[in-house]
Amino acid sequence: MPGSADLESQREGTLTAMTMLAPPGTLERLYVMTLALRAVVPGGAFRALAPKNQGGTRLRKELESFGCSVQETARRHHRIATCIRPVALTGTEDALRDGAPRVVAELGLWSQPGVFSWDRIDPGTALLLAHLPLLGGNGADFGCGIGILARAALASAKVEHMTLIDIDRRAVACAQHNVVDPRVTFLWGDVRQSIPELAGLDFVLMNAPFHDAGREDRTLPQEFVRRAAAVLRNGGVCWLTANRHLPYEAVMKPLFRHIELKADAGGYKIYEMRK
Repeated sequence: MPGSADLESQREGTLTAMTMLAPPGTLERLYVMTLALRAVVPGGAFRALAPKNQGGTRLRKELESFGCSVQETARRHHRIATCIRPVALTGTEDALRDGAPRVVAELGLWSQPGVFSWDRIDPGTALLLAHLPLLGGNGADFGCGIGILARAALASAKVEHMTLIDIDRRAVACAQHNVVDPRVTFLWGDVRQSIPELAGLDFVLMNAPFHDAGREDRTLPQEFVRRAAAVLRNGGVCWLTANRHLPYEAVMKPLFRHIELKADAGGYKIYEMRK
């Protein structure tokens, strides 16, 4: 959540206990469980839970690899692993290395396991990149991720300023490495919330997410479209990657005077929408 403390900054042995909903990705899960266990004082209780089909069945083995003695229960399709933090943790070096921010060689960019499409360019983003024109003026990248779309937009000298906003602190931190440009402002925040500094924009870019806390939320991309319309000036343009199976059009039509489908491939649509 924007404004929350990051686990990396929690000093070792400073918490008496912790309960964690473990993330589904293996590298991310091992990394954050290591950080959490380090933060708990030796002898303190640590509990991790996850849906059975999203890493829950692996929790016990993973915690045992860190030197923990684990008790396991199940409830509402989740596995719940409970242990006491041992004095000495084992096997954590690989977890901390593999889950940390780093330059991904295939991208040549900073990223981190757990960030959206962390080690590759998402197909929807790639399709938008292939059709994105030269932009100009003041704009924003909603759900900027590690900054791939913004880098393409900023190739235009006519772009005067861009705000890169994402709800994932890690994505924003990586984008700050990847997009080094005096025309850019970074914002760790929720696009769905009112942001006073975003108003009268000339353009908005977005590959809108449709998952919230790991669950599909069909209203989420619709909220992104509404926010884009709210911050654009009259005549401003929004370039959108839309997942073909999600309902965008009903929200788009009342908000934009001109909507043009620019591409339709691989389960994605690219729209240019002018206010």
